[in-house]
Amino acid sequence: MPELPEVETVKRGLNELVKGSTIEHVDVRYPKMIQNVSANDFKDRLKNKKIKRVDRRGKYLLFRLTGDMTLVSHLRMEGKYMVHKSGEPLDKHDYVIFHLNGDRELRYNDTRKFGRMWLIKNGQEKTVSGLGALGPEPTAKDLTFAYMKKIMNKSRGQIKPFLLNQSHIAGLGNIYTDEVLWMSKIHPKQKTNLISDAKIKLLRKNIINEIQAAIKGHGTTVFTYKNAFGKSGSFQHHLHVYHRTGKPCGRCGTPIKKIKVAQRGTHFCPKCQKLVK
Repeated sequence: MPELPEVETVKRGLNELVKGSTIEHVDVRYPKMIQNVSANDFKDRLKNKKIKRVDRRGKYLLFRLTGDMTLVSHLRMEGKYMVHKSGEPLDKHDYVIFHLNGDRELRYNDTRKFGRMWLIKNGQEKTVSGLGALGPEPTAKDLTFAYMKKIMNKSRGQIKPFLLNQSHIAGLGNIYTDEVLWMSKIHPKQKTNLISDAKIKLLRKNIINEIQAAIKGHGTTVFTYKNAFGKSGSFQHHLHVYHRTGKPCGRCGTPIKKIKVAQRGTHFCPKCQKLVK
């Protein structure tokens, strides 16, 4: 699933490519992707609307439109946006096509059909499942030490699923959670309330720095992620543990191990990341 750096990269690309464009009409080839209105209503309400800009909150894209409307889009596992010239052959996985002025098409492509879209009035973002419950963005301004200490000290669960919970911190997924835990020398099964203040401070710093570095690297492509220009990210070349099972730890040389934590494949160094009882 694209995580915050990948969605932020897509957002920036879309603002370059389609900001200011007018949606002349829309084709919906897989109606189940449209969540809160019918496919026909979706098409009718978007006709002749202008894309003012594209925002992001957590892993959600928010297309701000004229008419006091917002199109909310979640890419889920495989979703992608691409811009094509009108009339170019459609891919079999192009499921929502926004026909723009200037003989262009913004196409939403999704091999697994998991992506979802909502059409709402501005200010109603909290009505979208998951969006209203998001925790703070992983920035120095929003993700404070006081906040992290408070919510972590109250938790009795393991740190990896804690960080994956979008209501705690927005935008972290499997890749960057594994990375920041390795950077902070915290075992993924560590009980969250047993993590010291010093470790919380280190974890906070690493989350903020890693997300910003990944955005600068245009995201991570391990499998299929591509940005709005159809290009892969480059941050996969800077990963320390994710998808590196059996390879030596960059700190101590111990082979990276893969286990299951909360039903998610999890990569860590068994020497550097000790479990504190």
